[in-house]
Amino acid sequence: MIEINWTLFLQFANFMILMAVLNALLFKPLRAALKQRQETIDASQAKVEDLEEQVQAQVARYEAQLQEAKQESGQERATLRQAAQQEESRMLGEARGEATERLQGIKDKIAQEADAARQALRGETEAIARQIAGKVLGREI
Repeated sequence: MIEINWTLFLQFANFMILMAVLNALLFKPLRAALKQRQETIDASQAKVEDLEEQVQAQVARYEAQLQEAKQESGQERATLRQAAQQEESRMLGEARGEATERLQGIKDKIAQEADAARQALRGETEAIARQIAGKVLGREI
């Protein structure tokens, strides 16, 4: 059993002195270090959140620029495609015109050659007809 005597008060005083010494040497520096650590963590978290916001803003700007670039490239591609189609149409028109002119020239040349051949054949036809008639009749016509 516990006896209450003067040693109890001595132990209580010893305990209080030890608590004061430990508080001064151990607990206060430990609490200060923990408080400083927590402040550093809070500051780092605030920095991280700020940096994250900046990154999100930069990503949003990048995506907006990317979208704008895509739109511009789409418009440019459409413009180039339209210009190419117009150039193709112009070139095809020129080629058709040239082909039509050449074809007409060839048709005219063939018609002239055919007329010349007909004229030559008409002259020869009369001579051949006279020869045939002369042979059939047995005399010259």
